[in-house]
Amino acid sequence: MPPSLRFITWPTIAGLLAALLILDRWVLPPEGNARMATETGSYATAVHQATPAVVNIYTAKLIPTRPGGTRTNPFSSQAPQRQRIERSLGSGVIMTDQGHVLTNNHVIHEADAIEVLLHDGRSANAVVIGTDPATDLAVLQIKLPDLQPIALANSDTARVGDVVLAIGNPLGFGHSVTQGIVSALGRYGLQLSLYEDYIQTDATIHLGNSGGALINTRGQLLGINTLIYTGNEPARGTPTGIGISLAIPANLALFVMDDLIRYGEVIRGWLGVSVGPVRGVDGSGPSAQLLEVTAVAEGGPAQRAGIQVGDIITHIDGEPARDGRLTMHRIAQLRPGDNIEITVQRNQQSIDLRAIVGTLRQSPSR
Repeated sequence: MPPSLRFITWPTIAGLLAALLILDRWVLPPEGNARMATETGSYATAVHQATPAVVNIYTAKLIPTRPGGTRTNPFSSQAPQRQRIERSLGSGVIMTDQGHVLTNNHVIHEADAIEVLLHDGRSANAVVIGTDPATDLAVLQIKLPDLQPIALANSDTARVGDVVLAIGNPLGFGHSVTQGIVSALGRYGLQLSLYEDYIQTDATIHLGNSGGALINTRGQLLGINTLIYTGNEPARGTPTGIGISLAIPANLALFVMDDLIRYGEVIRGWLGVSVGPVRGVDGSGPSAQLLEVTAVAEGGPAQRAGIQVGDIITHIDGEPARDGRLTMHRIAQLRPGDNIEITVQRNQQSIDLRAIVGTLRQSPSR
């Protein structure tokens, strides 16, 4: 072989070997990765992880009636009283290995019997641990071994556009899954509960999905599916779904559940003020939205802290206070006895005050 050809051949061979090594180590995917690539867009793993924790709930309620089928006064002696059974269905989520099941309050409201059916075919009668109409949540408990609680997500990290999956018992069909995205966060104003802070999605839910799981693509609980916003179709005069589904955030649901299990009721913090939005200056800009104190409860925590009507609340514990609804929700999740720092503007002066959170009773709205 001529010397010039020898010098050309060996570098060429070495270059080919190096190229093959690079392709094998860094460019070509391993067999396992190739299999994962073919499953891109599938949420089967997330559904597989979450489904054992989602249950079907069947309730029965005894309705007293007269022979003609009309509901009657139980104290009336006009006709012998009969009873009929009214049945309904819903969904729930297993939250602990002790059998605590989270669902909507309206699913089990006034039920005389509650049966829970698991994904593996087992069933059990449930007892009500506690209910919270203010958030439309309820906690049940079943006694079965080897329960698989759902994994939890931090619902505060949810973003508009995130893919979500709804798992439940629509129309009594059993476990079903629908897919959508987070359409909006912090939805309120429907006046369906006292503490409205819904996750809005376009994942389709139907009658029976209430109380079921809204999960992320990792199979973690993001919210409790609660209702679907409907519109009346003029031609038919009947409610029709329009792709707006609402779920209670998992963080709020977990707070309520823990209190119901521990105390039998939800213990909420109370400041004792009513607030309204006002435009002002808080250092972040000339047109920042602040909160003006419109009323102070007599003898309440705010009054004892020195807050007065007309004060402008700018910060709570160092965080800007710009949304009265969210601020009061945040205070409600504090514990009675907690100390909070409140910064107010009064007569163009900034004043730092400290309040001790009280206990919210049923009557106050703030």
